[in-house]
Amino acid sequence: MNAFPTTVSATAAPANKIEVRNPATQETIGTIPNLAAEEIVAAVARARKAQAAWAAATVRERARIFQRFSELLCDQKNEVASVISREAGKPETEALSTEILVVLDTLKYLKDYVPQFLRPEAVPHSNPAMKLKSGTLLREPYGVIGVISPWNYPFSLPSVQTLSALATGNAVVLKPSEFTPFSSLELQRLLRQAGLDPDLLQVITGDGAAGAALLSAEIDKVVFTGSVATGKRVAQAAAARLLPVVLELGGKDPMIVLEDADIDVASSAAVWGAFMNAGQTCLSVERCYVHESIYEKFLSACVAKTGKLRIGNGAEKNTDTGPMIHERQLRIVQSHVDDAIRRGARLLAGGKPLAELGPNFFAPTILADMDHTMTIMREETFGPVLPVRSFTTEDQAVQLANDSEYGLAASVFTNNRKRGEALARRIHAGTVMVNDVIACFGISEAPHGGVKASGIGRTHGRFGLEEMVWPKYVDSDRMPQMKKLWWYGYGPAFGDQMKGFVELLFAKNLINRIQGGIKSTKSYLRRKLL
Repeated sequence: MNAFPTTVSATAAPANKIEVRNPATQETIGTIPNLAAEEIVAAVARARKAQAAWAAATVRERARIFQRFSELLCDQKNEVASVISREAGKPETEALSTEILVVLDTLKYLKDYVPQFLRPEAVPHSNPAMKLKSGTLLREPYGVIGVISPWNYPFSLPSVQTLSALATGNAVVLKPSEFTPFSSLELQRLLRQAGLDPDLLQVITGDGAAGAALLSAEIDKVVFTGSVATGKRVAQAAAARLLPVVLELGGKDPMIVLEDADIDVASSAAVWGAFMNAGQTCLSVERCYVHESIYEKFLSACVAKTGKLRIGNGAEKNTDTGPMIHERQLRIVQSHVDDAIRRGARLLAGGKPLAELGPNFFAPTILADMDHTMTIMREETFGPVLPVRSFTTEDQAVQLANDSEYGLAASVFTNNRKRGEALARRIHAGTVMVNDVIACFGISEAPHGGVKASGIGRTHGRFGLEEMVWPKYVDSDRMPQMKKLWWYGYGPAFGDQMKGFVELLFAKNLINRIQGGIKSTKSYLRRKLL
């Protein structure tokens, strides 16, 4: 199988090692093994062997390990946040709020909800012929879940997916990005310290070839988060062996600001939503549509607030926005900005790298007077850019918001909640927030995922748990000594009886139903059954 390359390769040490660098300082954090395919196959085999006992464990036994993990993570939050900041570049404050806090809340949700989620569920039978049966729905773990995780949220993304899989009785083999592997290794360390069998979570490190090897190994489902292009290759490889997939493939999320919105609130949301994590968030505000009556005031407020942002190393306490992950991603952002300016966009802030801070820093950028011929309004930028244009009517705003191949999330700002919710129903996205942005990812009960090119399936919440299990229906007949009326022993009389039975159940008027009931009566008294 061909390798699935990530955006760029991390700096290579020896052939079987990968050097990991801090994107803010360029210092080497450490090296990780670039595992060979046979090592990954062996990891999957170990996980499968351990999974049987884990699936047989009670929900309470699993919960005890999760509780201990939660306590350890809470106690060591600063140390884990420091690891996240060093390898991803983001401020430690963001590591706490958008990563560690999300994971701790997920643990609480799993503790509260998983017991009832996994409880056998009675299935009612409305068909009179089936009233002597008892139906039960069970949720069975797949076995071994493969998780391929990106670099932008290196702790919360793999943790939420891994914990959901483990809570439902699966084992996990996790392949983190080679740019940010140490956050996943922290997850593994803390879970093992909490008492998890080491073989139940295997973190495999390496480049794109490691992800390809994981897909080739005997996993039972794959959860992938990354680009559309790579996601399509993952889906093609999985389809060859009918491997179930969950794909979260990013977005081009629109933000609509209606004329009655609070400009101060909406502009703060836009600035944070576009520049948080240096814009490297699938839920970032990547398109902003503002009613023409408040357009210039909104832009002025955004420019003023952007000018107050402190750009720097995420390890420094006052930093608001850190570096991008690597230079290639920065060049993509620069090309999108340059294309927009050539096509007539107004540059109001930023627009260039901050080379004096390091090779991966790009100034938070605001562009105005956008149109959909510009690359930045159609392709995922994944950088600190806020592109803004005006609209005149709600219908136009909805049309612009839906004019994208992506459909992950969106937001609407208005002082009229009912109006915002009505507009939300018209937007094609997996999540629409009214008067907030991005925070939906931190709501453990809410499903996360999109439509169109934004992916397949869901993570988080009940729908995320459903992705980790397969439904088994168990049907038990209450009359084991009774032959069933639809068994063999056919003939003309039985055919007439079945016609009557259909009429009894589904005929349009009452007289036909009564007549059908009379014709079908003898079917219950049949004696010539094989």
